[in-house]
Amino acid sequence: MGSVQINSSEYIYRCLESEIINLVLKPGQSISENELCERFSVSRTPVRSVLQRLKNAGLVEVVPYKGSYVTLLDYDDIQQMIYMRIEVESAVIRDFIELCTPIVEEKLRYIIRKQIVLSKEENLEMDRFYELDSQFHEVWFKATKREKLWAMIQRSQVNYTRFRMLDITAMQNLNEIIKEHEALFHLIHEKRSGEVQSLIRNHLSGGIQRLGERINTELLDFFLPEPELKNDLT
Repeated sequence: MGSVQINSSEYIYRCLESEIINLVLKPGQSISENELCERFSVSRTPVRSVLQRLKNAGLVEVVPYKGSYVTLLDYDDIQQMIYMRIEVESAVIRDFIELCTPIVEEKLRYIIRKQIVLSKEENLEMDRFYELDSQFHEVWFKATKREKLWAMIQRSQVNYTRFRMLDITAMQNLNEIIKEHEALFHLIHEKRSGEVQSLIRNHLSGGIQRLGERINTELLDFFLPEPELKNDLT
C-alpha cells in the first residue's frame, strides 16, 4: 500500500509540474485540492504532499485559509538568470569550439532539422519544441563535461523556463528561434569564438525582445507586481 501511495504522489507531482512548466496551468491560476483529489482519485494526504513539493520547487504558492496558486513569474529573477546564462554559456561554448568534432556537430544539425520538421506540424505541442531547444544547448555542456553545471541551471531556472514557454506559445515565432540556432551552429562550425557572447546574448534574451510591451500589458497578470518592468538587456 505504501509503495502505491508513493508512486501515486510521484505521478501527480510529475503531471502538475509538467502542466505548470508548459503553461497548461498558468501563472496565478488557482489549484483546488478537491479537484485534484477527484481528478487523481486520491485522498487529500498525497495531494497536500505534492503541493508542498511544488511549493518547495517554486512552482506553487500555498496561502493558509485561501488555497494554492501557481506562482507568478518573477521578472527580476528571469533577467538575472539570463545574465548568468549569457556569461556561463558563452564560456562553455568557447571551450566547446576548441574540442567540437564532426560527430558532435552532426548532433546539433540533427536537432535543428528536427525543430524545422516539428515547426511545420499542425497542432504542434510546444513543449516538444522547447524540449529540442533544451537538448540543443545541452550538447555543449555534455561535450565539455559540464553536465553538473547544466543540471544546476535546469534546477534554478523555474521562472526562465516558463518565460521561454510563454515566448514560444504567445509569439509562436519558431522560425526566429530556429534561425538563432542555425547562427549558433555556423559560429561553432567556423570557430568564431569572438562572436559567441553577442550571439548567445541575442538568443537567450530573445524572448524579451519578441514579447516586448506585451509583458507590460496583456501578459502583466502573469508576473509579480513591480513598480515598472524594464528591459535591462537591450
